[in-house]
Amino acid sequence: MQSHIINWQSGELKLGRRTAIMGIVNVTPDSFSDGGRFYSLETAVEQAHRLVKEGADIIDIGGESSRPFAEAASIDIEMQRVVPVIEKLAGKISVPISIDTTKAAVAQAALDAGASIINDISALEMDPDMAGVAVRYNAPVILMHMQGEPRTMQLNPSYKNVVTEVRDFLKAAADKAIAAGIAKNKLILDPGIGFGKSLEHNLLLIRHLKVLEDLNLPLLAGPSRKAFIRKLLGGPSQDALPANHPDVQIGTQAAVCAAAIYGAHILRVHDVMNTKAALCIIDAIRSA
Repeated sequence: MQSHIINWQSGELKLGRRTAIMGIVNVTPDSFSDGGRFYSLETAVEQAHRLVKEGADIIDIGGESSRPFAEAASIDIEMQRVVPVIEKLAGKISVPISIDTTKAAVAQAALDAGASIINDISALEMDPDMAGVAVRYNAPVILMHMQGEPRTMQLNPSYKNVVTEVRDFLKAAADKAIAAGIAKNKLILDPGIGFGKSLEHNLLLIRHLKVLEDLNLPLLAGPSRKAFIRKLLGGPSQDALPANHPDVQIGTQAAVCAAAIYGAHILRVHDVMNTKAALCIIDAIRSA
């Protein structure tokens, strides 16, 4: 696996030999995965501390649900959700905070509050000012592939070749980000598992993650509790299991391990403790 170093103003993260873990904190009332369990300031802060203690290398905080058919949140509402959480955590946890947003104003407010990384599921496409914010703050940026937008992405996802189309999109997104002034060593690529993809598309992307290696950038994958896992475990009818079903937690670890084997440098997950244990074994096998 290729090695990379992602750095921000106050630190760096070495990627390659050990798979890094990004812990998810959804400060939303309508998350598919946790149903608003961490919507309040207190519960969100407590969850972030818990995930760091369990082994998270990055804490990803989001204030707008990106589940299929989700409604957009306004800039003001999104700021009200995430900024107080970041302010409570900044300087009090030992790992960087990423802000999961497509809005430049939210990203700037989060960076001012103490976040270090921008996680943009639109790959800088939804807000023309996002690249400028990243440049001014010299912040690492995660560029993700998504077909459509959250409200429409699962209506009828279609590709001639999902692997090559995602690869080409991410290459173009990285080139565009570099042209806008973002240094290449600040970029992380995410194929967007579950974002405008069918069950088969997601399986193919994980199986062929190594196709993205020639882009020479670190890769992030986020299969945690996604619908393709819940449908596979639902049996022949493919009725999706609930996100909190015990089998979904086991299925998620299988997907996480596969993604790590096939080339992911960072895994974005809800369950950090079990992911850390699984990746400890996977990384040891990869390095043997």
